[in-house]
Amino acid sequence: MTTQSQQPPRVPRTMIGVILTGHGGPEKLEYRDDLPVPTPEPDEVLIRVAAAGINNTDINTRIGWYSKGVKSGTGTGTAEGQRDDASWSGVPLQFPRIQGADCCGRILAVGSNVDPKRIGERVLVNTMLRHYVGRRPYECWTFGSECDGGFAQYAKAPAAETFKVECDWSDSEIGSIPCAFSTAENMLHRANVKAGEHVVITGASGGVGAAAIQLAKRRGAYVTAIGGKEKAKDMLAVGADQVVARDEDLILKLGKNTIDVVLDLVAGPSFPSLLDVLRQGGKYAVAGAIAGPLVELDVRTLYLKDLSFFGCTFQEDEVFPNLISYIERGEIRPHVSRVYPLKEIGLAQEHFGSKRTSGKLVLEIP
Repeated sequence: MTTQSQQPPRVPRTMIGVILTGHGGPEKLEYRDDLPVPTPEPDEVLIRVAAAGINNTDINTRIGWYSKGVKSGTGTGTAEGQRDDASWSGVPLQFPRIQGADCCGRILAVGSNVDPKRIGERVLVNTMLRHYVGRRPYECWTFGSECDGGFAQYAKAPAAETFKVECDWSDSEIGSIPCAFSTAENMLHRANVKAGEHVVITGASGGVGAAAIQLAKRRGAYVTAIGGKEKAKDMLAVGADQVVARDEDLILKLGKNTIDVVLDLVAGPSFPSLLDVLRQGGKYAVAGAIAGPLVELDVRTLYLKDLSFFGCTFQEDEVFPNLISYIERGEIRPHVSRVYPLKEIGLAQEHFGSKRTSGKLVLEIP
């Protein structure tokens, strides 16, 4: 006879969540308590979401920043950006959409092709999903962009890209990891950063930058962090060997041809100096353009110095599982600044945009 405690948890029909109704400001975010709970397909799992981090990509998607019509830095979408190319993939976003690139929770139900023993696992969802595009090289969907994400009580995701994580961190701490740390780890992976290399990280006081500091130190690199002078102590606290303020002369501080790898999240006007400090055969990896997507490139610098450039969005299969292993072995640590309830998502994103604090902002899901 089956006891009540052995029964699988009951899946409700409706849930609380935040939907994005179109490109625009915070007024496009609508808090609802009557959204349908998604039903997992045969190869998917249903997750009871506990926490979801705030990321640049959620805001940039909302405001339409990914459109080529936007020429300025992140957080500055314009009417010109409200175009059909205003998404990661360049395909028009489908509204309404539940955003949330981060998702920590527990598996509540599974599709017919998934082992029921997975029910109850505490999990993280890979931000960049290959399942939905047939695992084709250099193609992926972003969780919370091309499909619904973590800003709701329940979310579904491919079972193969939903990873069990075993550690003593809180849900909010785990929920701060996926987007920021996988982006940073992907940059290090693509640039093949090795022990003893000197790595410069721009935007190092932000979520991805701070993650990149930890992950570069984990590999044995020497790290120069670039960020706001007022956040120098924070960057040193997460592992940076030295800090250069973003308004300082980088060439004067570091010298030409001295750096092995640049991990760039800023781009904008500082781009030429980043190439000047790279040594012959140096590597430049980019996954953001906080200061603006249009840069001045002297192609002679690129080819005469034999530099390698890496654009970093698509992630190889090993990147996210490696990240899970770092968590479980205690090789990285969370960096959470504040936790907001889901209902205050607008305030949380406003706080995020102000850049007032270091560390991740996380939404707690009711």
